[in-house]
Amino acid sequence: MIKNYLKVALKVLARRKFFTFISLFGISITLLVLMVMAAIFDHSLAPHSPETRSDETLGIYQLTMRGKENTQNSDPGYYFLDRYARSLAKLPGVERFSIVSTPQTAVSYLGGKKIESQMRRADGELWKIMEFEFLEGGPFTPEDESGARFVAVISETSRERFFGGQPALGRTIEADGQRFRVVGVVRDVPTLRFSSAADIWVPISTSKSKLYREQWMGGFNGLILASDEDHFPAIKAELDARLREAERNLPDPKTFQTLTAGADTLFEAHVRKVSPGNTEVIYPGRAKAVLFLLMLLFMLLPTLNLVNINLSRILDRASEIGVRKAFGASSRTLVGQFVVENLVLTLIGSLAGLVLAGLVLSALNASGFLPYARLALNYRVFLYGLAMAVFFGILSGVYPAWRMSKLHPVQALRGRSV
Repeated sequence: MIKNYLKVALKVLARRKFFTFISLFGISITLLVLMVMAAIFDHSLAPHSPETRSDETLGIYQLTMRGKENTQNSDPGYYFLDRYARSLAKLPGVERFSIVSTPQTAVSYLGGKKIESQMRRADGELWKIMEFEFLEGGPFTPEDESGARFVAVISETSRERFFGGQPALGRTIEADGQRFRVVGVVRDVPTLRFSSAADIWVPISTSKSKLYREQWMGGFNGLILASDEDHFPAIKAELDARLREAERNLPDPKTFQTLTAGADTLFEAHVRKVSPGNTEVIYPGRAKAVLFLLMLLFMLLPTLNLVNINLSRILDRASEIGVRKAFGASSRTLVGQFVVENLVLTLIGSLAGLVLAGLVLSALNASGFLPYARLALNYRVFLYGLAMAVFFGILSGVYPAWRMSKLHPVQALRGRSV
């Protein structure tokens, strides 16, 4: 039966070429936009190099100090992370804890040419949490960090900028007024990976000033690698306990009395950053529901247009429906046929949208609009697109199919739709 439905569907689509073209255009453009957005979200949040274990990693990305009249909100400072959060590494199920700075612009001059790079300062644990793809050498070590050795890991683009693409291992670069010996070169990290993206990585201890060791707020993130997600609740609860301890030792207790921070997944971190005012409690479930609702609203207009087109197309088949009902075809059979026809139309449009999405993502990668991005239609994005296509096809096909299947045979044979 399904085989016959498919044959009829293809013949029906070929019968009214203009309606078919309009339908395919709307479907393909809608799914093009949705798949491109899905690819960007996937590239930002799903496990990708070097954050291949991002689904097992939590980050302390934001710290808020509150008082009766004052609120200060920023990245955590090194002192807070080192004094109150680093010991989270001793919890059962926690494999690593790393402190890494947020990216800062470092200026270099080479042959009279100004070079601006994004520099991160990190401890040696970063390289055990992240899985960077090394093209030359390897990472700096905890001993390099404790010994304040002026060594650096650079990206392949930095190798091109400083050395014209020639081997960089053992050579020296100047950045931010300091000179570093290159110990490793890694594949470029997309800027969408905000926990790891940079052009140059150097030990924290090489900072020009040691004042960072006394700062509660600003400039750093804490990364926590767990053995699995089951340990997340215990880690979050322990961090909350450390915050209560830290509140008793705030540097200015008359101005600030409470601390708020979270051990967040990447998605939770994004939700916390966009949450208005209060960052103490976040609702990632609600955020996912809002995103899903926005996707549905985006699909609503083309769905309504497709419903109208389907109704117009089916009106031309009133006589066919009447004949089939007169020979005993049930409403269920007719609904099944019309839904299959619409699914075929939707899947053809989805294939066109998939091809267009691949072209758009390739163009985005080549444009440099998202630096070092490697957007792709991987299996996750393909499954998202397929799910959206099936949903789109069923949603826009059920009502027209149900309405026409309810026609009285006599009215249908007369070519009436009501």
